[in-house]
Amino acid sequence: MSPVDKFFKLTEHGSNVRTEVVAGITTFLTMAYIIFVNPAILGDAGVPKDAVFVATCLAAALGTIIMGLYANYPIGMAPGMGLNAYFAYAVVLGMGVPWQSALGAVFISGCLFILVSVFKVRELIVNGIPHSLRVAITVGLGLFLALIAMKSAGLVVASPETLVRVGDMHKPQTIMAVFGFLLIVTLDRLRVPGALLIGIVVVTIMSFFFGGNTFHGFMSLPPSLAPTLFQFDLKGAASLGLFNVVLVFFLVELFDATGTLMGVASRGGLLVDGKMKRLNKALLADSCAIVAGSVLGTSSTTAYLESAAGVQAGGRTGLTALVVALLFLAALFFAPIAGVVPAYATAPALLFVACLMLRDLVDVDWSDTTESVPAAITALVIPFTYSIAHGIAFGFITYAGLKLLTGQARQVKPVVWVIAALFLFKYTYITG
Repeated sequence: MSPVDKFFKLTEHGSNVRTEVVAGITTFLTMAYIIFVNPAILGDAGVPKDAVFVATCLAAALGTIIMGLYANYPIGMAPGMGLNAYFAYAVVLGMGVPWQSALGAVFISGCLFILVSVFKVRELIVNGIPHSLRVAITVGLGLFLALIAMKSAGLVVASPETLVRVGDMHKPQTIMAVFGFLLIVTLDRLRVPGALLIGIVVVTIMSFFFGGNTFHGFMSLPPSLAPTLFQFDLKGAASLGLFNVVLVFFLVELFDATGTLMGVASRGGLLVDGKMKRLNKALLADSCAIVAGSVLGTSSTTAYLESAAGVQAGGRTGLTALVVALLFLAALFFAPIAGVVPAYATAPALLFVACLMLRDLVDVDWSDTTESVPAAITALVIPFTYSIAHGIAFGFITYAGLKLLTGQARQVKPVVWVIAALFLFKYTYITG
């Protein structure tokens, strides 16, 4: 038995080096779009795009290496979709918080995540949050992403009379974005690996011919990380005004990571009696990646559901994750390509991800209005207030209030009362 086989337990998992390498490449292709999308989103908030590109690759590589070597799961990690949008559009642009302070909030949420992982209270928190609210947060994130994507594509524009209206459908950028979206959906339906990445690349190539884009080279040394490295501001993030931001980061990271890890493990037959044997190790890897990402200069890093593509290709161990990490490191040398990707090229990928996030609506119990109404409130308030924090707050307060008014207070777990009370206190006594 080779050292690699022995370390990753390949034979025990019915796998081999070749299968794991192919699976790693497959996973990377399905999630490589984040290399282009994350700098574009955080760049809108004033974070230096070139440095974010480097931070994205390094945070993804570091988190995935920890996942592979420490937890031995075939799961890739990178800055999460939805949380990067919340970071940029809701916290920095919406609330006027400096991006350095927002990174500080990410750092604090990562430290909290480490604590709940080390002391194994994650299960207590996750099990205490109603399933309907967990689903609603995911759906609300999807609607939020969809609004951002359609704005970037030019499909939706501001209107003083109706708040929003349809954009100019004759603009080349909008037409290319629509084409890119249809291409991504088609490729995904045909199960072509890397559908999102292909869609981004095709629209970017079209932009040179129809969008006035210019090419700046293919490869180069990685840009400097200095503009974002160690720039997080803990003093600013620790102020009372950002407590809800930290709470949102923490809650979404917790639900997203747990759900993704369980989902991918289930797809690969890695569950034992319905449980992940090394779930706490995987969550610890996830939380360490969040802290590392904030230090490097990017929003929350999390496990990627796209890892299921690699599992489908046969990946069963951390060797798959190690291959993904090495490919993210190799991507550091392709910064010029990332720099020419326009917002309307990444918008189709954002919109597709948003559409996938809406499918969780079927898991809501629509026959019980004390469950469905708070879920609907959560999902609707997020895009309509342009704030994930307000959506989660309204959802928890509504849920606790309805259960209390209908005589079902005993069904509500203590963690819900605590979170609802914190948000109610914030709205009552704290401005900002």
